[in-house]
Amino acid sequence: MNYVIGVDIGTGSTKAVLTTLDGTVKAAARRDHAPSLPRPGWAEMDAERDWWGDVADVLKELTSAGDRILAVCVSGLGPCVVQTDEDLRPRRPAILYGVDTRATREITEITEQLGADAILERCGKDLSSQAIGPKLAWLRREAGHAWRPQDRWFSAHTYVVARLTGEWVLDHHTASQCDPFYDIRKQEWATDWIEEVLPGLALPRLVWPSQQVGVVQGAAAAATGLAEGTPVVAGTVDAWAEAFSVGVRRPGDLMLMYGSTMFFVQVLTAQTSVRGLWTTSGVEPSSHTLAAGMATSGSITTWLQDLTGGVPFETLVDEAAAVPAGSEGLVMLPYFSGERTPIYDPLARGVIAGLTLRHRRGHLLRAAYEGIACGVRQIVGAFEETAGQPARIVAVGGGTQGGLWTQIVSDVCGLEQQVPAQTIGASYGDALLAAIGIGLVPPETDWARLDHTVRPDPSTATAYATLFRTFTELYPATRRQVHRLARSVRSTEDMR
Repeated sequence: MNYVIGVDIGTGSTKAVLTTLDGTVKAAARRDHAPSLPRPGWAEMDAERDWWGDVADVLKELTSAGDRILAVCVSGLGPCVVQTDEDLRPRRPAILYGVDTRATREITEITEQLGADAILERCGKDLSSQAIGPKLAWLRREAGHAWRPQDRWFSAHTYVVARLTGEWVLDHHTASQCDPFYDIRKQEWATDWIEEVLPGLALPRLVWPSQQVGVVQGAAAAATGLAEGTPVVAGTVDAWAEAFSVGVRRPGDLMLMYGSTMFFVQVLTAQTSVRGLWTTSGVEPSSHTLAAGMATSGSITTWLQDLTGGVPFETLVDEAAAVPAGSEGLVMLPYFSGERTPIYDPLARGVIAGLTLRHRRGHLLRAAYEGIACGVRQIVGAFEETAGQPARIVAVGGGTQGGLWTQIVSDVCGLEQQVPAQTIGASYGDALLAAIGIGLVPPETDWARLDHTVRPDPSTATAYATLFRTFTELYPATRRQVHRLARSVRSTEDMR
């Protein structure tokens, strides 16, 4: 039988699936890893070990049975950036997406240089810690004369594509997060701004995520078990591959991704630019999406589990479910790594307000879920103002398992969410992209199937209206003090 493989490099693991051409999963593989947090505001990964090494391992596992693999596609966390020499050897650890906030100086300088309004109009979003341009400027500044004209730069999946094929490409979606270096209206590199900000910067070839970009070369075949000459499809950032996997492809479709971070992708009828959200190129040729992302979501629950002695997560969830809506007067700002949308504040930090001696760990977990849900409500409200009421909302990701988190989000936001039967994630979307990319299935093929719908509980509406009002007031009321604390930690680190 013929198969395709989809691989996704996530923040916490690399996952791969082997599927038939009708979307049936025959096998799956996984390798766990974790980002390094060497300094406050920094988040890094080892591209050679965590990206290429893990992908090679899962591919070798899935190819060990000797099945005929017709194509492979890789997605990855992003946008990230790793600088390499011409032989693809990383010069330093890879810098992660918006959770890495080191380039705040560069964000300010580039915004002043090009103009905030001009950047929003041309790129579809304000410069933030999510953008690749300031990260590249930080790397150039740090590298100084060590940055050579032949140096290349990659996001997670494009680094792996280069290791597989030798091709240096970047899909249009990821390129549209390389602000201010991509013109969202023309969907091409903004070469004049690149020369103004980083003169001489070498650029990869632009492709669409479903486009075949090369074939597996000899050394990569030996490392992965793939046959030499196997077609490789470009892929894209993980959230967009996951949206594709669950059929979020029509204008008005909105995906909520429950993971280490909370991520939002809505397909647009037409390109638009609005302050506070991200307009990007989509997965399918010439398409556009509206996106947003919180900096810390599911990672807070992991932190809380560690903090409480590693108690089984199911126990924590049961305890949180027993706590009434509103967590008995507890509210949490989930800004543990700064925040991306909706406040764009790299110096924001987590705040837990209302603690008493009677609050327990279940209260803290519920308050975390409720705080995240309040952020979701803010972002979905901004989406509605910009692009109208979503036609439907599809919930995906590991956080949909168990049901408490999704139920709280529906209750706080007053919205229905559809949960698909197949929630494997981005790797499943990659497998579909691989099949589409080399013409094995028609471009309109959709493997998604709905499992159930989460509906808001009207009995929680009053409690959550009060909670949301308190949540929205708490950030501006504590911002000055929290910024002072964040700067004091950075100053201490800089003296070491």
